[in-house]
Amino acid sequence: MMTYPVISPARRMELLEWPDKPVRMVLDTDTFNEVDDQFALAYTLLSPERLQCEAIYAAPFFNDRSTGPEDGMLKSYDEILRILERMGRPAEGFVYHGSRRWLTGADGPAPSPAADDLVQRALADAKGPLYVVAIGAITNVASAILSAPEIIERIVVVWLGGNPYNWYRATEFNMVQDMVASRLILDCGVPLVQIPCINVTEHLKTTQAELERYVKGSGALGAYLYDTFSAYHDDHYAWSKEIWDVGAVAWLVNEAWVESAVIHSPILTDDQTWSHDPRRHMIREATRLHRDKIFADLFRKLEAHAGQP
Repeated sequence: MMTYPVISPARRMELLEWPDKPVRMVLDTDTFNEVDDQFALAYTLLSPERLQCEAIYAAPFFNDRSTGPEDGMLKSYDEILRILERMGRPAEGFVYHGSRRWLTGADGPAPSPAADDLVQRALADAKGPLYVVAIGAITNVASAILSAPEIIERIVVVWLGGNPYNWYRATEFNMVQDMVASRLILDCGVPLVQIPCINVTEHLKTTQAELERYVKGSGALGAYLYDTFSAYHDDHYAWSKEIWDVGAVAWLVNEAWVESAVIHSPILTDDQTWSHDPRRHMIREATRLHRDKIFADLFRKLEAHAGQP
């Protein structure tokens, strides 16, 4: 059985506090899964005053937009490149392929260039932890921990995954994709900020009309985000869409926009519900977010980026 470093309660609480200074971070994203990752990726790169993004990892996914986790990861990788092209950002040495499969057990990783890069960056001689913002299945991050458990003491994971701990069902798309990796993240003791979906990031909804007004005209990037959103659904009459993944980035941008509480890490059961044990380590759970503040910041940054020479 894998053993993990034990972080003292005092140190854990320090790592779970909102960082009041700019942070080193990497973004792990299943970018082609739907239409929210594209916004989260743009928001990350447009927030250098808070987020010093060192790398982007393509995460696997499997739904009607892919034929399996490997295909989902490769499509996400290509979508990352499309976003970077529209931002005028080079991809070489910055974007990495993730895992081509799910974890089969907690005794070994699903290796990938992304997991290898994460280990290397986490163990680099740097001040402060590396923040790992994960907005897809947590396979790449769990694999890095299985490869080098010592990184637990050097990273803070901010994960858009699961539902609130008072909800009757624990799992949502990101979590249920790789249950082995999801359990590992909750059980291994890594400092974790969990951003749930139901009743939390579920409120990050927007419409075609709003994006036409505030995003479409913001250069090549804004036009791409608008077109991608519009193509996702045929009928936009009285239709809105959650841009879930922006919530994970928003917590690092401004603490006041994503309210949270420290709780005991729950147990993810086989029937995809939560079980509770007050002896377990602490994590931070997002409980409420301020939709208007978050979107206003994102829209203004898109507009400012389009105005750059």
